[in-house]
Amino acid sequence: MATKKIIAICQSGGEFETENDGSLSYRGGDAHAIDIDDQMKFSDFKMEVAEMFNCSFGAMSIKYFLPGNRKTLITVSNDKDLERMIKFHGDSITADVYIVMEENGADDVSNMSDSRSSRTTLSEAVPPLELPLDVVDDTTQPNIPLGAPLDIDGSNHIDAHFNLPPEVLSVRPLSVVPYEKHAKAAEQWQDTITGVGQRFSSVHEFRETLRKYAIAHQFAFKYKKNDSHRVTVKCKAEGCPWRIHASRLSATQLSICIKTMNPTHTCGGSAVTVGHQSWVASIIKEKLKIFPDYKPKDIVNDIKQEYGIQLNYCQAWRGKEIAKEQLQGSYKDAYSQLPFLCDKIMETNPGSLATFTTKEDSSFQRLFIAFHASLSGFVQGCRPLLFLDSIPLKSKYQGILLTATAADGNDSVFPVAFAFVDAETNENWHWFLSQLKSALSTSCPLTFVADRQKGLRESISEIFKDSYHGYCLHYLTEQLIRDLKGQFSRDVKGIMIEDLYRAAFAPRPEEFHKITEGIKSLSLEAYNWIMQSEPQNWANSLFQGARYNHMKSNFGELFYSWASDADELPITQMVDVIRGEIMELIYFRRTDSDQWLTRLTPSMEEKLEKESLKVSALQVQPTTGSEFEVQGESTEVVDMDGWDCSCKVWQLTGLPCCHAIAVINCIGRSPYDYCSRYFSTESYRLTYAESVKPIPDTDWAMQNDYSEAVMTVTPPTRRPPGRPTTKKVGSQEAMKRQLQCSKCKGLGHNRATCKELL
Repeated sequence: MATKKIIAICQSGGEFETENDGSLSYRGGDAHAIDIDDQMKFSDFKMEVAEMFNCSFGAMSIKYFLPGNRKTLITVSNDKDLERMIKFHGDSITADVYIVMEENGADDVSNMSDSRSSRTTLSEAVPPLELPLDVVDDTTQPNIPLGAPLDIDGSNHIDAHFNLPPEVLSVRPLSVVPYEKHAKAAEQWQDTITGVGQRFSSVHEFRETLRKYAIAHQFAFKYKKNDSHRVTVKCKAEGCPWRIHASRLSATQLSICIKTMNPTHTCGGSAVTVGHQSWVASIIKEKLKIFPDYKPKDIVNDIKQEYGIQLNYCQAWRGKEIAKEQLQGSYKDAYSQLPFLCDKIMETNPGSLATFTTKEDSSFQRLFIAFHASLSGFVQGCRPLLFLDSIPLKSKYQGILLTATAADGNDSVFPVAFAFVDAETNENWHWFLSQLKSALSTSCPLTFVADRQKGLRESISEIFKDSYHGYCLHYLTEQLIRDLKGQFSRDVKGIMIEDLYRAAFAPRPEEFHKITEGIKSLSLEAYNWIMQSEPQNWANSLFQGARYNHMKSNFGELFYSWASDADELPITQMVDVIRGEIMELIYFRRTDSDQWLTRLTPSMEEKLEKESLKVSALQVQPTTGSEFEVQGESTEVVDMDGWDCSCKVWQLTGLPCCHAIAVINCIGRSPYDYCSRYFSTESYRLTYAESVKPIPDTDWAMQNDYSEAVMTVTPPTRRPPGRPTTKKVGSQEAMKRQLQCSKCKGLGHNRATCKELL
């Protein structure tokens, strides 16, 4: 397998600055270059960086920007991350890498919230502690009742236990380790409660202050009354007289004031538990803002080292969820803002389509968005070819992102439409295609490249009449292996898959049948499966539509990279991130194409040049009319009027093959006159002629009132139990890419090692 290599430009010692458009720039520091490839281990790379900058191996994190996106830093923390970074920069010679150093936490543990690394805890700087017997094992991850609602008060704070009974509040308390070496972090809170008459701006502020006060004085409390206008709390130790009561001031109806307080403890601080994940959220919020990947196990370690409080994994995870909603906004409120968002998209981008549906109980079901710039670009400049794919999301309510993408004249991904749905079902795909049909203003027959499962076969033929459905070859081979089960060795299965690809790419029927006969000699069952899998929908030699040699639906990978950076955000923010990415993509590609001086796009110019180099070995013989015989390694017949060659490459790709170019040169014409119009620089510029317009921010209170007046939308009701997965899951093609030869289309080797060239 060929090794992919890039030069990592490692930069350290500078600072990130935010530009007016929200993008980040790096100023100052030193830079060094390191050669890396997709075989390098992350630990080796990190060690080399540490030696280069003379810094601690464990006190740094490695980050980079996705190509074309300088708003979000991606963290490299393992071998897969490093491999993914190299893959993202596959078309570049270099990749900018930023080394972020962690501040030394050994001198003052109270500064931990400003740590520069989400993966390094103070356990590396502080001597190990003698832990209590009830230390929680980080490897245990119990199911968490994620369906519990979060109530938000007017100050945009979140309280997960608002109005819950006292017995619920005391479940799974936080363990406090009363060691003096932790006192420094909490001593600032010892005087946060001063006594009767002290005022607070809200009930939430009073609760947060009380929790910090209890931690500083090493005692636990429980609520006797706890609602929006009064709070009564007593020491959790039996018989201890410590008590406090606060309630609203009648004059203001806003401020909370301590009305009575008994500050005396007789328990001696023997109760060593306090409980509330919102306190954890308030502690980690600033660090989470800088490091979104701050892991619960790191939160457990950091809180233990800094405050002497032993969390379990459940409490750390829940605290992180609360902090995320405080930073990003409420997931629940985001769904209620969908009516406003859809209207704003169509108002600011006329010609766009943004619509949604809910279930009978008003819970979210589907959201479809297609911007006018995408729809116009597809109709004006792209081949009538659409790729359909789905991407699982890891957001709080999970769900699926459905995508429709096209191939522009430079064979790059062009986003056409996308939708968020609660699940990948036949009904949701049918709805998505129905919205796509109403959004596209074209009568031209379309070719779809997509899986044949999930109801797509029936929906495509029903909604887009006279269209063509090319089955995705990747999904087809996966289904073949599943159906053959375990009766063949891995090597035999590999040969079958390689032959299936060769049969699919074969340009002529006789070649297709010759290859499938070879499969028959290996397995009659595999041969019968292939012949019953409707090869007219996936084999080049039998397919009636025009798929321009695109055999897979993996063009959705562009959306996968965008969703990977945004799928933990509320749904409205996910939409805005994708909108911003499409806006930038269109702008930069339009600007880039303004510099082109060629008639065709760069990738098509290169392909045409490669075919032209083969012409010198060919001889042209005229026959009758517009037909010519071309002799070389084989003898082919070229029909100039029909833009047809018996080798079928011209028809399959849209570019003249070497035989056609030989005839074109012979008759004194230009090969450019016989290229598909979709590959011209002019068509490419038409693809990116329109822009996605910004959607200005407006007052959220007005949006909420608007949403309530139009329709109430609540979060999806369909949600699996337990914590959402944190694994980055994209299209299967994005994760399992096989090496494919550009010459013979076989798998497992490249052009340099192809036996057909020997």
